Amino acid sequence: MEIQKEQIDDLNAIVTVAITKDDYNDKVEKILKDYKKQADIPGFRKGQVPMGLIKKQYGKAVLVDEVNKLLQDNLNKYLTEEKLDVLGNPLPKQQDNFNWDSDNFSFEFELGLAPSFEVALKTKKPVTQYNIVADKKMIDEQVDRIRKQYGKLINKEIISKGDEVNGVFVNAEEEIENKTTLELSNIKSKKAIDQLVGKKVGDTVVLKTKGLFKEDYNLSGALGISREKAEKLAIEVSFTIEEINERESAVLDQELFDKVFGKDVVSSEKELRKKIKEDSEKQFEQQSDQKLLNDITERLIETIKFDLPADFLKKWIQTTGENPLTDEEANDEYEKSEKGLRYQLIEGKIIKDNNIEIQFEELKEFAKGFIKSQMAQYGQLNPAEEELDGIAARVLGNQDEARRLSEQLMSQKLLSLYKEKANLKKKEVTYDNFVKEVYG
Repeated sequence: MEIQKEQIDDLNAIVTVAITKDDYNDKVEKILKDYKKQADIPGFRKGQVPMGLIKKQYGKAVLVDEVNKLLQDNLNKYLTEEKLDVLGNPLPKQQDNFNWDSDNFSFEFELGLAPSFEVALKTKKPVTQYNIVADKKMIDEQVDRIRKQYGKLINKEIISKGDEVNGVFVNAEEEIENKTTLELSNIKSKKAIDQLVGKKVGDTVVLKTKGLFKEDYNLSGALGISREKAEKLAIEVSFTIEEINERESAVLDQELFDKVFGKDVVSSEKELRKKIKEDSEKQFEQQSDQKLLNDITERLIETIKFDLPADFLKKWIQTTGENPLTDEEANDEYEKSEKGLRYQLIEGKIIKDNNIEIQFEELKEFAKGFIKSQMAQYGQLNPAEEELDGIAARVLGNQDEARRLSEQLMSQKLLSLYKEKANLKKKEVTYDNFVKEVYG
């Protein structure tokens, strides 16, 4: 067998695989002899069927199967040994004069090769690294929310501003009938507040949905409809009052602190505020890190220029799916995937250049940390190490879960590298300002 590569250009090559009869004949003959021993053909005793008849009936199929196995095994071995960085998979070229009745065969494959390029993490233009802080306003709001959440309800007869009102929203035409709790502090419409204040149990008011709440997402929950429907809704709904309550805020004492954070974790309002600030900023760090990762990814794609074997990739996309695509469909798919492919190549280059690896033990520890945080959400704060080991083993035994966690851990490693080596401009902002600046 002989394999030769013809370099078309930096990104494209043709590999020719020449297979002779000597390469496959012994294996084909052995398989046909085994067939002969087992063949059960009318008119012949088992094992006595003439080899000529066996070859006539099975010879071509066995030949094709063995040559294809030989071809794929040796082509893959060649690509590995030659360290060819191939994009997609080799594509067989159409050969009009190919003949399976020959003794010797020649197969041609098109290769799309990965480009050569360098990655400079320290880009000329810096990337903003946000440090999101919890300001006094946010901490005050959190303290008020905790006091209200753990406070007690006092039943009332007449609605005042700030009360919580249980009632039913109805609009027969839109098939809306939903029992809910309406917090007047969440209502944006001054007219709606004026309509509700002073009303008592049993009264019904008609409210306009458009601009009713300070946060638009509250409308879908209040009416019991999807967010998509709520976004476009501009109707009138009746609200029948069933119960009126004033929420008396809880006192900031040790009993409240223990309920919220666990026994003796917090022992004063000052410590409460410090704890809220620390916890909030820890959550904000995850958001700022994701923003940084996204921005550096975009900057690298924008600044690192290289060509791709576009024609080859379009042909590969066109022919390797479940259903063949038209030229136009293949072009569309290529345009959708090109950016992702570019970053895959850039990321692979960064990982290789910086010798970044994931060892199984660190993946296991990462999985245990993830599991521990999930358990904490359900009140299991100190799981036993043996329990964590068992759950981690089951999680990592699932290939999809193991791959997902590996990708998350790799993202963390890349983020650490970027923080160390990229050109960053640090900027301290409040959460509200971060949202305005990033999301508009």
